[in-house]
Amino acid sequence: MRIAFATVGCRLNQFETDALRGRAQVAEAEVVSFESPADVYVINTCTITAEADADSRQLARRAIRRNPSALVVVTGCYAQAAPETVAAIPGVDLVLGNQEKARLFTILREVRKNGAPEVRVGAIAGLRRIDGDEYGPGIDPDRTRAFLKVQDGCDYACSFCIVPAVRGPNRSLPPGRILDEIGRLHAGGFPEVVLTGIHLGTYGRDLSPRTSLVELCRQIVALPESPRVRLSSLDPHEVTPELIELLAASARFCRHLHLPLQSGDEGVLRRMRRGHTAAEFRSLVERLVRAVPGIAVTADVIVGFPGEDDHAFQATRDLLESLPLAGLHVFGYSRRAGTEAAGLAAQVPRAVRKERSRALRALAGRKGEEFRRRFVGAVLDAVVLHRDGEPGRREGLTDNYLRVWFPGESALQGSRVRVRVDGVTDRGLEGIVLGPPGIGRSWADSGESVDSPGTVK
Repeated sequence: MRIAFATVGCRLNQFETDALRGRAQVAEAEVVSFESPADVYVINTCTITAEADADSRQLARRAIRRNPSALVVVTGCYAQAAPETVAAIPGVDLVLGNQEKARLFTILREVRKNGAPEVRVGAIAGLRRIDGDEYGPGIDPDRTRAFLKVQDGCDYACSFCIVPAVRGPNRSLPPGRILDEIGRLHAGGFPEVVLTGIHLGTYGRDLSPRTSLVELCRQIVALPESPRVRLSSLDPHEVTPELIELLAASARFCRHLHLPLQSGDEGVLRRMRRGHTAAEFRSLVERLVRAVPGIAVTADVIVGFPGEDDHAFQATRDLLESLPLAGLHVFGYSRRAGTEAAGLAAQVPRAVRKERSRALRALAGRKGEEFRRRFVGAVLDAVVLHRDGEPGRREGLTDNYLRVWFPGESALQGSRVRVRVDGVTDRGLEGIVLGPPGIGRSWADSGESVDSPGTVK
């Protein structure tokens, strides 16, 4: 059986696709590119925005056109949210919910392509644990960085968000299982592991005994050997002083945090039902850059939320302009049926959302370039990605989430190296490899600091 996978959405979705890919290999299926002829196509979908829904439908139709006789499976969050809509796409054979996704290969044995799509989407609100069977024996060997799912679900009720309805309540993997997985990934040669979840900052609250993300991180620091570890998105109010202290003290954790701000206007944040204020976000970013030299702080922003007038948008723009951010992910508000925000008055016109998005993306570009220029002359820790580019050149990702290109042969792929940054381009940094990673954290641990663009002292 030839099987192909495609993923829309977050790192957690990517991890789950990788786990399915690993199971396919154990089942002796031939995993092929999504662009190749296959007997089974699996699309792991997202529903965070209307655009994600459209991307998911487009991938399903692409698979159907590529091989009309293939079995087409649609799973993930869009399938969970709108199973009948997905099943109505001509040529889709099987629709699986998020909980059923882990049983893909058992279910495939029971399904035939007969023109009548089968829908297996169960209720997800009552789930109380992560099924250990979700963890496949393999990770995509072409990915240098392994994603490790440590948490799923969300107990919050942001007024714009459909995720709790399609992922269920907060559920955490026990710490011992996570430490074992990290050890396995280290033995497998992965130089970086990304801890991921739907709401990573609530990790451990559901476990008995109760624990926390920072306690898990301390246990990872105590491991005798480990890849470097990156934390995925954290809500601002969940970045505790203890976590900041750990990031500052441990070279095992990457100097990078992604924080969903969503708006810089206090009124909009209240209507969004977010757990932080704009003032608290400002204070957090300033504390992070003081405590962890060289840290990359990136943020999510939603523009055009209902009731966002010119004054509210300007408050967001002013806040972002004033902060030392390394980058922004900008999203136009997407009205989602079943959320509180969908019924709010003063919906912002599409043209206004597009113009505000354009303005913030231009700001993001400037912020990113300013951040990159700080590191000319610095030595950074990078993992060499498994990507083919120009002959004799490699691409790396630094611990503070910068792309860097340098001369090197393919044998470097999958390794960690120290790279001296010599210049900045539109796509990232240019540098030269100095050798394997040293002890500590390059210039940040040696007493050096960066005061202004292009100056390292």
